[in-house]
Amino acid sequence: MALDDAGEGGPRRTTYSRRITPVRRGGYGRHRNVCIHGLIRYGAAEPSVDPMKRNRRISAVAALALAAIVTGTGTGFAATTTPSATPVATHAFDSAPATATAPTPSFHGTLPAPTGPYAAGEDIIHLTDANRPDPWVPSSGPRQLTVTMVYPAVPGTGTPAPYMTLAEAAGHIQQAKIPASSGITPQNVSSITTHAFDGARPQRGKHPLVLLSPGFGDQRSALTSLATELASHGYVVALVGPTHEDGGETLANGETPPCAICDHPETIDFDAVAAGRALDMSFVIDQLTHGKSAWRLAHLIDKHQIGTAGHSIGGASAAATMIADPRVRAGVNMDGSFFPAPMPGQINRPFLMLGRADVHSAGGGDNWGKAWAALGGYKKWLAVTGANHPTFTDMDLLMKEAGYPTPPLDPERGIAITREYVTAFFDQALKGIHSPLLDGPSPNNPEVLFQH
Repeated sequence: MALDDAGEGGPRRTTYSRRITPVRRGGYGRHRNVCIHGLIRYGAAEPSVDPMKRNRRISAVAALALAAIVTGTGTGFAATTTPSATPVATHAFDSAPATATAPTPSFHGTLPAPTGPYAAGEDIIHLTDANRPDPWVPSSGPRQLTVTMVYPAVPGTGTPAPYMTLAEAAGHIQQAKIPASSGITPQNVSSITTHAFDGARPQRGKHPLVLLSPGFGDQRSALTSLATELASHGYVVALVGPTHEDGGETLANGETPPCAICDHPETIDFDAVAAGRALDMSFVIDQLTHGKSAWRLAHLIDKHQIGTAGHSIGGASAAATMIADPRVRAGVNMDGSFFPAPMPGQINRPFLMLGRADVHSAGGGDNWGKAWAALGGYKKWLAVTGANHPTFTDMDLLMKEAGYPTPPLDPERGIAITREYVTAFFDQALKGIHSPLLDGPSPNNPEVLFQH
């Protein structure tokens, strides 16, 4: 294990390589017809779709919604022509106007501060699975992962953590085709205020571990506001970067490889994506809990209390991870179709399904009803009115801060709801702390509709 300090006040970066036998799985199933937001180009009309197909669009913000900050046309558009071109519509902003006030070059985003009693500390570690070739670029060698560790910390310690590295920000800008004239630079993307602190002094004791996985095309940073919230309430969080599936994750060797599969979404087998991420999650758990750990603060982790959550395809991977790895005691799917839906008997542990009401309500055309029927443990199904696909991530808020249209549900409310219910669920499933919030509708959260 090699430790490389990133300089005074910088995050401690850890590189670790260990041979692990990967978990075997069955077939990945047939390809689903999906539309990857953020990779849609101007000039073509989007076909009308039924709710099932709409739900199978894996990420409304694939190249990060900052592309929309530039073009002003709603989440998930890549700027390939002038703003006067007719944009492709997306379900993220079906009603968004085709034009909007130009963004200011001085854009600086700020995520909401966490609400718990602890600060959020941050470290970055790099892992290599020597027994598993990269599934998307086998020629690159063994599977490499970059993981942001967010943990309960002592307030007032550490230095402000960036939203992402400059190279990751540049990779996003390139993938989203954001023009230089926009004023959106790697510097102001990287410097979005996170309320996480590099090298902060950790709180004492052991804490449950929650692994987070972003939507397809999204970098791991898209779930930062949820990660800091969980850490502030006493969780260690691992934000696992999906290498070669997004605008770039900076690896141990300093390289930030671009997305290898984003340009042709029609060829992607999303069952395979979810299963591959489940392998990533199990490997990360191994590295954090077995023997000589990959992380200097691994003693903070209660290895008997592990959960996983994800957005979109990351939510599908949460289910896939629970099926494959019995160490994971609870899971959350935020607005993602299941790839594939679990079968009866595969998941008999707590599971939360949290999604937008217009697609993920009981009786809808997606596969949540099938998944719900198969879940055998404690379970909750919550539908949020006025939400869109990126409501459960940082993206809607960043667009609002740049002055662009947002969904009916205010982005701050979307983040607050996501944080509150996901934290309450893990409190109950991993800490044994019951929250009345999960018992039924709350007058304080009228947007949240309990299904079944």
